[in-house]
Amino acid sequence: MMEDFYNQINGIASTYGTDTIFILGKGPSADKVPAAVYEGSLVIGINDAERIYPAAITIFHAEWVKQALTVEGARAHLYLTSVDFTAAGAQTLWAPHLSLGQESGDLMMQRLFSGDFVIEDVLFVSALKVALEVARRRGRPQKVYMVGFDFTPGAGYAHFEGGHYEAGDEQTRRLVIGMQENFLLNALYMTRDSEIEIVHVGNRNYSGLTPEELSDAFLPNGPRNDRHDWKVSVVAEITTNHFGDRGRLERMVRAARNAGADFVKVQKRNVDTFYSPEQIAAPYKSPFGTTFGEYRHKLELSGDDFSFLDSLCKRIGIRWFASILDEESYKFILDFNPELIKLPSTISEHTDYLAKVAAGADRGIVISTGMTNQNFEKWVLETFSKVPRLYLMQASSAYPTPAQDCNVAVVRHYDRLSRQHPHIVPAYSSHDEGWFGSALAVSAGARMVEKHVKLGNTEWAHFDAVALDLTTPDFRDYVSKIRESEIVLGSETKAVAPSEHHKYRRPEN
Repeated sequence: MMEDFYNQINGIASTYGTDTIFILGKGPSADKVPAAVYEGSLVIGINDAERIYPAAITIFHAEWVKQALTVEGARAHLYLTSVDFTAAGAQTLWAPHLSLGQESGDLMMQRLFSGDFVIEDVLFVSALKVALEVARRRGRPQKVYMVGFDFTPGAGYAHFEGGHYEAGDEQTRRLVIGMQENFLLNALYMTRDSEIEIVHVGNRNYSGLTPEELSDAFLPNGPRNDRHDWKVSVVAEITTNHFGDRGRLERMVRAARNAGADFVKVQKRNVDTFYSPEQIAAPYKSPFGTTFGEYRHKLELSGDDFSFLDSLCKRIGIRWFASILDEESYKFILDFNPELIKLPSTISEHTDYLAKVAAGADRGIVISTGMTNQNFEKWVLETFSKVPRLYLMQASSAYPTPAQDCNVAVVRHYDRLSRQHPHIVPAYSSHDEGWFGSALAVSAGARMVEKHVKLGNTEWAHFDAVALDLTTPDFRDYVSKIRESEIVLGSETKAVAPSEHHKYRRPEN
């Protein structure tokens, strides 16, 4: 039973690619930490601290929190609580609440390291237990920053709209807060040499960082710009390794967003018409049946699934589009009005279908050029001359692509074409290992790069050999390298940089 409980917690945690966890309280120091610091990391909120930043996991036991979240709207993805609580679009896991008695403090600290999960009176202890479990399941240490735990009753609370606080009398508050500070000191001592390193953020003598130092550590150049200020769009290519599982799809989308991707991309095909009857009936070993048709049918997203994907992406702030492999699927996907349509290398010889898309397209079209040559390029330029945007995506359809077959220089050719034809957008689809080829593509002029992603390893899944695992920092590191490439590439306009100065300046007359 407890294994299922922790599996659900881990399902949420696995969508974050860093080894950093934030536990968020409501002390006033939380106001000094920009929201961008938390991006991409697992955030565990105490009571209604999710109003400060939309936590992935919220822990509470008080009825007033339930009422506040019901009135103001829940923002977390998972709730760990001892009360009867549900929220649209969120999961809830119930656990018993154990009150803190006169002699039960030692038992509470013992439960931090062993025993079933409970909702402690000192909620951050339950949050630390979650962090410990995440570290154990990830198999590597986690750094846990505690933000908004100031233990100064007279300083008040963080300022945020919709906040609610149970104040009580001043003396009681001081006793409770002082008691909680003692438990934090106890936790700092007991977790030494454990799977988690706790860093208290504040101005106490035991604090590891001030709020300002935390901000400088995560945002050395000041608060991050919005992700869409970047000129290069990064696409997390999910393909079909969501396996038709909506929960798995959501985890992948959230993980891609948390890693910094601009888009996620899925696929759509009509299995019954795209494949021949012989292919559909052929034996095939998978978890979904004994034929190739049973396997392929399971991987396809339904209309309800696409509605779910569209709603999810709008809610969490990431865009989506799909590779569409046949005409019936193209008509199907238009009902969801994606901003882009991709026509993959797989169907580069299906020119009748491609021409029909070109004739009526009123949005950007992404064409992957794997397994094609200059004759295909000429045909594409003529056929798709009227589309609003044409993303020409250099690709090699080898999985993985050896270095000598990447031909990133083709992106430079597409960049030159874009200067003659402004509707062309140079792009690169990475089937090579790592980030290096994609970084070179950015320097050659690519304004979109895409990379296969996966959620753990599955022996039978397609393309997982080249995909980056969303349960590790790999895809986040890939995105970081693309952004670093953009920064280093800079501007084509030659000018004196702010960091330059003349060592031997000529004296003025």
